[in-house]
Amino acid sequence: MPGTRKLGRASDHRKAMLRAMVTYLLENGKIETTVTRAKEVRSLTEKMITVAKDNTLAAKRQALAFVTKEDVVKKLFDEIAPKYKDVNGGYCRIIKTGPRRGDAAEMCIIELVGDEKVEEKTKEKKASK
Repeated sequence: MPGTRKLGRASDHRKAMLRAMVTYLLENGKIETTVTRAKEVRSLTEKMITVAKDNTLAAKRQALAFVTKEDVVKKLFDEIAPKYKDVNGGYCRIIKTGPRRGDAAEMCIIELVGDEKVEEKTKEKKASK
């Protein structure tokens, strides 16, 4: 269940931070952050992409209620979600990069899975049918 980690923040601050990080990830495709934050962002981002795959007005409103920029929602529905239409989950990848210099927190890069992975899964599905 997403949103169960407290991340050392008050609930309103945590929600605002996660919304901003999901928006930034959808906008740019990649973020460098700590592993625990990345795991939360991954689950929320995957839920947004799954909502966007159902291209309806209600889905757009639901996405606009969470994502903080309208142009990112447009990109989500026009570019990102159609790319994953044949894939059930696994839209994000977390790559660990090692400890942070200041406090030794475990750092990682979270990114949207590229076209090569999506095409591979689509080919596997078509081959199994």
